[in-house]
Amino acid sequence: MLENINNIKGLEIYTPEGIFVGVADEVVIDISEMTVGLLFISDANPVLVDERVSVSIPMRWVQSIGDVIILNRFPDERVVPGSV
Repeated sequence: MLENINNIKGLEIYTPEGIFVGVADEVVIDISEMTVGLLFISDANPVLVDERVSVSIPMRWVQSIGDVIILNRFPDERVVPGSV
């Protein structure tokens, strides 16, 4: 999965079921491995995540990147402060 980092920032992220998670605000790079480690979402969907929680999506959860980002998994339980 080769992609330019500038092309990833700003893409909408969806669960495998098609539920909107949020927009990729930042791309976190693992310098030691020279790979993308995480996608950071500051304003995640309040249906999935408590509004005060920012979300980091590990790249191993990413199924595909195109016009949007599709995940291959997302936690079933609502993410709230202190639970992550």
